[in-house]
Amino acid sequence: MTRQPEFTPTPERSVQVPSSPIRLALVDDHRMLLGALTEWIRNAADDITMVAAVASWPELTLHPEFPVDVVLLDLDLKDNIPVALKINTLRSAGVRVVLMSTYSEPNVVREALASGALGYLVKSEDAEMIVEAIRAASKGESFISAELDLALNASDIGGAPKLSAQERRVMALYGGGEPVKSVAYELGISEETAKSYLKRIREKYRVAGIDVGTKVALRRRAIQDGILIQDGPAGSL
Repeated sequence: MTRQPEFTPTPERSVQVPSSPIRLALVDDHRMLLGALTEWIRNAADDITMVAAVASWPELTLHPEFPVDVVLLDLDLKDNIPVALKINTLRSAGVRVVLMSTYSEPNVVREALASGALGYLVKSEDAEMIVEAIRAASKGESFISAELDLALNASDIGGAPKLSAQERRVMALYGGGEPVKSVAYELGISEETAKSYLKRIREKYRVAGIDVGTKVALRRRAIQDGILIQDGPAGSL
């Protein structure tokens, strides 16, 4: 009987299967910046595919490629849609969010991250951080720069929140002793709108860890933050 030669199987080689690229959408209403960022990201990262670069929120949600993996979203879109609502909508669709803004105030950053964003970028920071933030978000990890992290940890929780010019006017007048009706008249707005501004002001201070629930507390804080000078509104208003 002829003996068959023994066959030793060749060990299988481990095949590295490349992971799918990160599908990214960018939303910014500054078209020049939108174009520059799009081009930069495409050249800087082979693992990121730019599938949408749009200038408004509706353009994103109606885009044929939506939902994507990660959205790089401008915090400062002037569309009167609360950023918390946008983040909630994206998260419900399985999209991870990185915010970018011109604002670096700790209270603004904290509020954004508390709303569910995984990353926060200040537009003045190095562009390389954009790619780092996108990659981190795609893995469900949070990202802020070392400088911003240091500012958050070092900041006083009692620091003043960012108020709009109109909110500062309302706070100055109301803190200066004017009733809501007079505040509305002075600023040419309705009483309901004036009340809405006061509610927004108090909420911003609440997020910052400061209670201005009473008129006395609001007046004291307005003086402390330079919004109310002595017995009158700040001259810069």
